[in-house]
Formats: sequence, C-alpha cells, structure tokens
Amino acid sequence: MTSFEEIIELAKRRGFFWQSFSLYGGLNGFYDYAPLGSLLKDNIISVWKRFYMDAGAIFIDTPIVTPESVLRASGHLDKFADIASECPKCHSKYKLESLMEKLGIKNPPSSVDGYLEVLRENEVKCTACGTRLADAYQFNLMFKVTNNSEAFDLYLRPETAQGIMINFKLLNNFYRGKLPMAVAQVGKSFRNEISPRQGLIRMREFSQGEVEVFFDPEHEEWGEIPEGEKFTLVPNSGNEITESVKEAHRSGLIKNSGLAYFMNLTALILMRSGVDGKRLRFRQHRKNELAHYSSDCWDAEVLIDRDWIEAVGISDRGDYDLTRHQEFSGENMSVTVDGRTFIPRVVEPAAGFDRILTAVLFHSYYTRDNGNKVLGLACDVSPYCACVLPLMKKDGISEKARDLLVKLTSHNQSVAYDESGSIGRRYARQDEIGTPYCITVDYQTLEDDTVTIRERDSTKQIRMRIDDLLMHDNTFRNDNLKKFIESSKS
Repeated sequence: MTSFEEIIELAKRRGFFWQSFSLYGGLNGFYDYAPLGSLLKDNIISVWKRFYMDAGAIFIDTPIVTPESVLRASGHLDKFADIASECPKCHSKYKLESLMEKLGIKNPPSSVDGYLEVLRENEVKCTACGTRLADAYQFNLMFKVTNNSEAFDLYLRPETAQGIMINFKLLNNFYRGKLPMAVAQVGKSFRNEISPRQGLIRMREFSQGEVEVFFDPEHEEWGEIPEGEKFTLVPNSGNEITESVKEAHRSGLIKNSGLAYFMNLTALILMRSGVDGKRLRFRQHRKNELAHYSSDCWDAEVLIDRDWIEAVGISDRGDYDLTRHQEFSGENMSVTVDGRTFIPRVVEPAAGFDRILTAVLFHSYYTRDNGNKVLGLACDVSPYCACVLPLMKKDGISEKARDLLVKLTSHNQSVAYDESGSIGRRYARQDEIGTPYCITVDYQTLEDDTVTIRERDSTKQIRMRIDDLLMHDNTFRNDNLKKFIESSKS
C-alpha cells in the first residue's frame, strides 16, 4: 500500500508540491504548488468547472478579504471555531475532535465542558511529551487582517460561499429571476488550523470550489438523478450500506432531491479526476458535528493512507444564510414566484481541490514488477498529455521532433519534450509523472512521417502517421487513442 511518505517524497522530487518558505525553515500549513502540481491542480479544477458548466451553473469571482459585518451575519464570527487543548509543558496544540478520533473515543462532545470531562475521565496525554491535557478552549479559525485605514475589522474569508450569498439578488436578476439557480466560485480560503498536518490535507490556505444552488422550497429538484454506481454510504446512525445515491434517495435515506443530485454529480467529478470509486464513500454528519448553517450534510470521503478524508461536503444550508443577511443588512432577500413570496433554500457542494489532488496522487500511484514507479493519472488531469522523445539528437531527428512539438501544442495539447538519456530512462521518467503517451521520433519518421506512440499503462506501442495524430484537437484527452492502442497487437 502506498504510504503518505512515498507521495510526499515523489511530490517534492518530481515537482508537484513542497513546503512553502523552506529556505527560512518552512511554515506549517502552507505549501507551494511546483510546476507539475500547478498543472495537475488546474486540470482538476477544469474538470470540476466543465461538469458544473454542463449542469447549467453560472460563475462569479469575489474578494478574499471580507468585512466583519458579513461574517457576523453569516455566523462565522461567533461560531466558526474548534475546541482545542494546549499542552502545559511543551505547548503542543490539539484539535480535540481529531485527537478523540485517534484515541478511539466515539461520539465526541460538542462543548468545552464536555471535552473537559472527557480529558479528565480518560486521562488524555500529550502525544509529544506525555503530559496530561487538562484544559479546553474555543479556538476561532479565522485570520484577522491588520487594517488601519478602515473603521471596521477585516478577515481572510473562511469559505467562498459568502461572496455568492451576499450577491444573491444581483445574481438572480442576472438570471432573470429563474429558480433553481446554481452559482459557482473557485478561489482561495483560509482557516487558522490548530495543528495543520499531512501535507495538502490540512492547510491554512487552500483552494476551494463551492456551488450555491438556490431552490424554490416547494421544488427542490435540479434534474433526474441517474442510477449510477453503488457506493458505501455511512448514515449518521452508523450502519454502513452499499447502494446508489438514487436508491438512497428513493428509500428516504437522503431526503433532499437536490442534495442527492449533487452527491451523484460529485462522485462523477471525483472519478473523472482519477479518484478510485472503490476508495470513495459518502458519510452523513452526526447532529453534533453539523456546521452552524447546516441541517444535513454528506461528505464525499476518500481513503488516503488508511484514513477517510473529506474531499467534498454536500450540505443543506436551508435558508440560513439569506435569512441572516436579510436580518443584518436590511436588504430583502425574498423572491416571488407564481404569487408566492419566499426566501430560497440552498444546497451547497463544496470541494477542496488540494485534498482531491492528494487523493488522485494516492489512488493513481503504483509500482511495476520491475520496480519502476508509475502515476496512472487520468488523461483529463495529467500535467502533460504526451511527451515527444527524439531517438537521437543528430541527423535532423531532434529538429523533426521539435517541429512535431510545435504542431501538437498548436492543437491545444499540453505536451512535454525530453531528449535527455536513453529511451527507456525517459519512458520511466514520464511514467512517474503521469504522462499517458510518449511519442518517439526516429529515423523511420524522416522517411515516412510516422512515429511510435507508447501508452503508459499497458506499455504497448503502435506506429502512427503524424497527420493522423494531428487530425483532431485534444487527441490525447480522451480514451479513444488508449483503447485503439490496447486493442492493437503488441
């Protein structure tokens, strides 16, 4: 089984991501996306965007810096907090909910007093130095911005959602008053995590994709829910079941039709991005872990290094946000449809792209029988869809290879070029960074304008005319070429 340390080592060595500010000792909770990681993340976001655009969502881009008044209305100022404990000796800090899970203490409390009792009864100790933990306190997760030019406080946003919520009336006017209406946003959010850890999984600055879907309370359907694959579903009762999202909605386990629709869409997006469906499940929040704005929430969790990690949260926010902003701003957030006046209800699928990327790396990483490492990245998300390899640097071969590279990139292809080392070594190098296809230009190419194409996963090779390769845009960003190669003779 792939270990977390293997992925971290690969990510740093091959240029996917590494710790920020490492020249000055690093800073916990912050990571830089290196050249390949930046491309991979952009491609995952593109898959996500494409699915939501096809579903009919509109997009918006709002500021990161947020006035205190917005966050007071949304409830984040008072309620966006974790309960923490600090070791009195070594000053290690712990998010107590996570610590309880590690210690196998089920059903953690929801109050400071409850945690104090648990700490006392279980004699919980600091994992760093062994000292008893005796204190618990509320730890607000927002970053406050130093601001000397305004009469009010500013914060770095803890979620992208509020930028959509406060623009609801303008957006609905743009959408000509129609409901349902889905509004999506991609951007950075910030949480002052108590103990950031595990690379990209728990960071203080992270990339989100959130969609606020506004519904008429009497018509909370977005579209037909397809039968789809069966997944492990973990309801808050704790009894795991295996069935499709549609079956779970039909049985009443998932009560909200809109929630079920976007759970199913989330699964499709994750699997298209390269998440293994067998290492994907949906878990319903217990009542005591629901966010202050949520009445129901199902997390799409991915298995990473033996732990189930939330990648996407699909939440029923009801009319909480719009009602609060109406109360605090004085702006009427209601709409009138068919003579009925109401405040729309909201379903929110919120994706964490850094966690999705981590899962994609974990689920695609494997070792060949010869010991070579491979990232079996999906063609839709791999940093490069192909790499051009000149067999030699002489006799006009490298010039021919460079010419092919220019032609491929002009066809909207993300293509690399590598002329260093033996062909076998170059194949291995591209396999390890997830490149699906290698295109070798050799002496025969100079004679008949054909090239050898090698497919990463099967390692099969075929000969193809360059004109056929250039016939379509995005030749490599689909499964047709792979299927053709795999079905051909070795």
